[in-house]
Parts: sequence; structure tokens; C-alpha cells
Amino acid sequence: MSTALFTDHYELTMVEAAMASGTADRRCVFELFPRRLPEGRRYGVVAGTGRVLDAVESFRFTDEDVSFLKRTGVVGPHMAEWLSHYRFSGSIHGYAEGDLYFPGSPLLTVEGTFAEACVLETVLLSIYNHDSAIASAASRMVMMAEGRPIIEMGSRRTHEESAVAAARAAWIAGFGPTSNLAAGIRYGVPTSGTAAHAFTLLHDTEDDAFRAQLAAYGEETTLLVDTYDIDKAVRTAVDLTEGRLGAVRIDSGDLSIVARQVRDLLDDLGATKTRIIVTSDLDEWQIAALRGAPVDGFGVGTSLVTGSGAPTCSFVYKLVARATSTDPDAELLPVAKKSSHKNTVGGRKYAVRRIGSGGIATAEVVGVGQEPTVEADDRNLIVPLIVNGEVVGREPLAAARARHQAAIAELPISGRRISRGDQAIPTVMVKQGDDGTDTVLGASLS
Repeated sequence: MSTALFTDHYELTMVEAAMASGTADRRCVFELFPRRLPEGRRYGVVAGTGRVLDAVESFRFTDEDVSFLKRTGVVGPHMAEWLSHYRFSGSIHGYAEGDLYFPGSPLLTVEGTFAEACVLETVLLSIYNHDSAIASAASRMVMMAEGRPIIEMGSRRTHEESAVAAARAAWIAGFGPTSNLAAGIRYGVPTSGTAAHAFTLLHDTEDDAFRAQLAAYGEETTLLVDTYDIDKAVRTAVDLTEGRLGAVRIDSGDLSIVARQVRDLLDDLGATKTRIIVTSDLDEWQIAALRGAPVDGFGVGTSLVTGSGAPTCSFVYKLVARATSTDPDAELLPVAKKSSHKNTVGGRKYAVRRIGSGGIATAEVVGVGQEPTVEADDRNLIVPLIVNGEVVGREPLAAARARHQAAIAELPISGRRISRGDQAIPTVMVKQGDDGTDTVLGASLS
């Protein structure tokens, strides 16, 4: 499917006007970056990179697209002809998927003509803002679960396509399987699911419902025990499996109290290996509150797919450098906005994560105009994604998942707290002076 119309109208009007002024073919550098983290958050998670690579490859204006744009007066004949042949031929570099980000991190650097880079703004922002918001929330939940698995089950609480992307982003951040089958076939995210209350209500008795599920899926299945009376349901489940039931799920009540009661009952009945899974509108705060409860796993839906209160990362896409003419070898001049509270720093950015003793990160160092001076243990954050129009950065989703785990391990202890606080490490913007040493530009972001 073409992604070309995932574009705001004004992007096409800017390009058409630039064509008229003779500036559309000037080489430019755009950057996608966060001004800030959601209030109280200590880090963010990069997600959506793989989807962006697919989207740029599919960014083609079909005959139907071009006909619509001409018919509705969005573009004129010359612009329509240009769109019909559009192919991104520039280069994109950025943070690898699964890594962490902080305010000012240059997550994507898009270099090409103004025309071909400008029209990608909306599709890049929509994917990164959504997927990174989900992954950032998911990462906090995984951290609070302290090794206990979390099932993603938010598909019914968001747009059908957002649900698939959310399952992918959650998997990168460390979630277990998803209930969403489309995420399974598209991205290889493992899927799971057992039964809802409707299945129990369908049968004449709870005993009949449990027998039917056990007959179909065996004793390792998970039985939902809070449709009627939890105590009775647990006893029935244990009796039917002679204590060998895989797990029970609780979806209501004070989960901390109910989980303890169910654990005591299971143990008293000899079902000491039966696990307890809890659901019911969980978020990272509630998962943290359940750390002392006898809970073996969690199911999270609504809070995850809405970013747990931060459904967007507020990423922006800004022009930071442009050529002085359409000559491919023309000098690139840094450009910047001076608007109050929305100012930008001109010039292409490069970034490394400064790693201190014990492998713990101490700063996000962003070089303006050229790469910052690298110290022995610094980790380069920028990787090639698209070079001269060709995708070079595609990787298995498992690589992003492993990268996220490694990046989390670099955080200082303060960055792993659930409580509100400043970003885990400061962002330091530097520019190399005439003597070859880095000079900090203004106050560090923190």
C-alpha cells in the first residue's frame, strides 16, 4: 500500500511554491528530534524505525493519488508530474531501534533535496511519535514487572492499525506475547490467548466451561476464575486438573488482596505450581504496587496503547541546514528558528552516549556541525538507515529488542525509578572549536 498520502496538505504547497522560486532542489538537512520528555519521565525509547523504512520504500504517488490531488486543486500540472515520479533518493541516518533517547537527541537526520525530504515529514512523525510513545510506556512497565512476563492485550482499545504497531513496539521494549494476530503475521511477535468471560457465560455451568477449555487446550491452559465466585472457581479448576493447572487469571477486585487469597487457596489445595496472572486496566504504577504480591504475570491493554498518559512523544521535524544554491556541491548553511520556546539549533547533529565506570551512561553528547570528540568507552548512536535511496538499516525485530535491554542496562539507578524526576542523563550539545576541543553550547539539557 502506498504511504504517499500520509502527508499534510501544506507539505505539497511548500514544495510547489519552492519549485516556482527555484529553491526546491536545494540540498537540505532535516532532523527529527524531541524537545522534551513527557513530564516526570526519565528516558524515552526509540521505536518505529523498521516501519519507517517500509513507509519510505512505499512512498509512491499512484495514478489515483495524483488524479485526486489534481482534481481537488491541491497541486498543479507541473507538481502533479513531479509527484508521479517521486522516489526518495537521499539518505537517512539515525538512532537504532530499541535504543533510548533524551531531549535534543537527533533521532533521524534526513538529507536530500528540499522537495523530496519535505514531503516525508508527516509520515515520519506519525510513526515515530506513536511507536516511541508505546515503547516508552512499555519499557517502564517491564522494568516494574521485574522479570515477570507481561502480555500485550490492548487491541480493543485503539485503532485497528495502531493496535498492530503497538504490539510491535511493546515487544521491542520487552513485553511478552500479544493477543493481536496481525502483529504475529506481519512482524513475528508471538501471540497468545485463552478465554474471556463470555466463554464461561456461554456454558450452563462454570464446571462445563472449564472442562471444555481443558479438553481443547490441556492442563497448561489459563482459566479465568472471576466470572462468578473466585473461591469456588479455583476449587473447581484444581479439582478438574488434580492440581496440575497451568495458571488462573484474575480480572477484577483489589488485585493485591485477591492474588494473596488465591495463592493461599491454591497452595492449600496442593496446586503450588499453578501461576497467577492478573489483568484489569493495569499501568506501570499498579504493576509496581503489585511487586510484593504473589503475581506471576500481567496482562496490559488500555494504558499501554495510550502511552500510559503520554500518547505522543512530541517529536518535531525541522530544517537545520540548507545549501546556498541548487549546485550539488554548494555549501550547507546551518539554519534555525528563533521562536520563543520553539527555537532550534542549526546545523547537522551527531551523537554519542558517554559511558563511565561500570558501563553506566553519564551523558548524551550531541555534536553540532561535526562529530563530538569521542572518549574511549563512548557509544556511537547514529547508524545509516537509507543511503542514496537504498534501505541499508533493516534488521530483525529481535535485534531491536536486544538493543533495548542493553541500553536499559546502561542507565544509572536514578534513571530506573518509577517516581517522577529529571531525565536519567543530561544532554550536552557541543561544537568543536578552532583548537579541536569541544565547547559546550549554552546550558545542558537535563
